[in-house]
Amino acid sequence: MSNLVLGDLGVIAALCCASAAVLTLGASLALRDEGLAKLGRALVWGVLIGAVIAFVALERALITRDFTVEYVANNGSTRTAALFNFATAWAALEGSILLWGLVLAGYLVMMAWRFGRQGEVRQTSWALVCALVPAVFFFALMVGPADPFRAFAAPPGFDGPGPNPLLQDNPLMVVHPPMLYLGYVGFTVPFAFAMASLITSGGDERWVAATRRWSLWAWGFLTAGIVLGAWWSYDTLGWGGYWAWDPVENVSFLPWLTATAYLHSSMLQERRGMLRVWNISLVSATFALTILGTFITRSGIIDSVHSFTTSGIGPALLGFFGLVAAAVVVLVGLRGDRLRSPGRVDSALSREGTFLANNLLFAAFALVVLLGTVFPLIVEAVNGRRISVGAPYFTRMTMPVGLALLFLMAAAPALPWRAASAEVASRRLLGPAWTGAAALGLALGLGARGLAPLLAFTLGGFAAGAAGRQLILAARRQGLRGLLGRANGGMVVHIGVVIVAVAFAASSAYLQQAELALSVGETRQFAGHELRFVGTETLTRPEREELRALVEVDGRCCAEPAVSRYSLRGQVVGHPATLSSPLRDVQLAVVRLPDQTDGTLVLRAVRQPLVVWLWVGGAVMLGGVLLAAFPGRRRRLPTDPTSAEAVVRRRQGGEPDLEAAAGTMRAGRRAGDWLDDGHDDGWAAGGRLAGRRADD
Repeated sequence: MSNLVLGDLGVIAALCCASAAVLTLGASLALRDEGLAKLGRALVWGVLIGAVIAFVALERALITRDFTVEYVANNGSTRTAALFNFATAWAALEGSILLWGLVLAGYLVMMAWRFGRQGEVRQTSWALVCALVPAVFFFALMVGPADPFRAFAAPPGFDGPGPNPLLQDNPLMVVHPPMLYLGYVGFTVPFAFAMASLITSGGDERWVAATRRWSLWAWGFLTAGIVLGAWWSYDTLGWGGYWAWDPVENVSFLPWLTATAYLHSSMLQERRGMLRVWNISLVSATFALTILGTFITRSGIIDSVHSFTTSGIGPALLGFFGLVAAAVVVLVGLRGDRLRSPGRVDSALSREGTFLANNLLFAAFALVVLLGTVFPLIVEAVNGRRISVGAPYFTRMTMPVGLALLFLMAAAPALPWRAASAEVASRRLLGPAWTGAAALGLALGLGARGLAPLLAFTLGGFAAGAAGRQLILAARRQGLRGLLGRANGGMVVHIGVVIVAVAFAASSAYLQQAELALSVGETRQFAGHELRFVGTETLTRPEREELRALVEVDGRCCAEPAVSRYSLRGQVVGHPATLSSPLRDVQLAVVRLPDQTDGTLVLRAVRQPLVVWLWVGGAVMLGGVLLAAFPGRRRRLPTDPTSAEAVVRRRQGGEPDLEAAAGTMRAGRRAGDWLDDGHDDGWAAGGRLAGRRADD
């Protein structure tokens, strides 16, 4: 069977199964028929099978260089290396939409398998319907304007141009887009359950608990995708940076910001029943921003190093974005009376208070980035005038917010729930404060200057000290197993964020760069390093001709910045050379070759401290996600009033009512067996709900 026929069959089968599943599950909800619900869940497997068939057909067409498929003719080539030829499947519009559909189909099957076995059949069916609607939309795009299996009449001897040269220069491009898509699409699951909760039960806490780990995994994948993208940019583009506030970078960062806010505020809803509307809004915004990001990336409305295509799917994506936003507003409006939160913030000096402040800052951060990203598009749509919002705007507007978030990262873990006395807060924050002071002293001793970076180093030390304090306490209490669980895994994530923040501040504030002209054998000094131009060499590859400049750095040979000319596309692409160490990176990129300047090589040299720690910090964050995804040790809670009082007083710093405390703990004990809350001793959402009346 030809790839065209096989691919079309797969896409059509996935679309038909998704549509049939929506109708079947809808009928099961209307008729309360469990048999129809089982059939609807079974049809979800058909969506995955169809998506896999279509994806395999596209990969087979690329591997066999089947130029009768237009996608392969436009993006494939016999000269493309095997690894990048495989990754070409998501290098352009149609293939990336197919990857989105495949990932979404995988999540749908996991939802049907995981939640279909539980008792909440009605809510699970509604959640599947809400998740299947995007599947119908994306597979319908593949039948229409984003069809990856259009036919092409290839003339004899035809060879395609291959993928964009920037996408076949670094192995990171094989994993960076799939990681982003696993994160993007993963937020469909909590969004679907939030909508189902609004429809069936008015938005109570059960959907938050049910999707906690799903949200965590999606956040981890999105984090990995962003970090890998920054690493690719740094190693490939040769401009000496890793984050340029490019619109496509921003649209991956926006859902990360809202999802991070949600991961924090969801704990308040689980524990206290607070922020119901806010959490639904955050989850919905995260999902909607992934659709908006796809629109900005794939509609061709922006010029970006990341945006390689123009298409006609922009109106459809924008319309779907509007539909999602309207549906959320209508459902929240209809359920407003049932979304009132029974909990409240008792004191600003509490973990609830810092979480609220944290969420407001994340919202402000996201708003600043969103305005800077879409404002130029709005201006162009209104009056046809093109403007740009550059890095200075984003740096100036986001720096204060980032510093405030570092402070709250230190304060939140040290404060108890409900309320804390000033004495308790000062005692718990004293050690972290000394860590921050030590970080400041170390930075000054190493020669660091400037208010903004010094504040970042101080607050970073403060936040790392607070996280380290919590981890030490957990390890003393439960050994290494105490590091498992949401709370302590979150502290590891915080340490990773601190590492990234300090590396970002240092590399941005103390960057040095210059353009150097060197003749063969000539030596130049740059930022304390000695550079000597040795000569050039030419390397011929099937897809390109590469000219390398050989440069000695501090007497060691050789850094090899290069320039490649791709034969079929005719594009010239630079390949920087980076010399990394734990303290600093030196990156060299060719500006002009000797044959363009009468024998003189012009290099761009960039020196930045601590860049490698960006990637280390990202790895630490992902390690924290893994720790947070597994339940920690659940400690049995006392049920007698005297012991209950001791536990509550120790953790809250207050004078609790003995009978209320015991009642709350008895109610939460059984639920604590199925919902872990890390170092907070396993108090569970279900128990808190059952015991809230006594507790309040």
